[in-house]
Amino acid sequence: MENPHAERQAVLLERILKNASVCTEMILELNHCVEEILRANASVKIAADLTTKYRKNVQYNLAATKQDSL
Repeated sequence: MENPHAERQAVLLERILKNASVCTEMILELNHCVEEILRANASVKIAADLTTKYRKNVQYNLAATKQDSL
């Protein structure tokens, strides 16, 4: 006579494994999408970094100009 608990556990384990497999596939797809977004935003990041450096240089030069005029 088969153990009904073992049969039920086998069914549940099969469902868990299937769901874990689907979850893994979705995570891989999400990682792929994030990589695409990062590649697409690379030029935007460079532009933002250049703008930030430019702003800092302007602020420094304005402060230096004010001190020279005093």
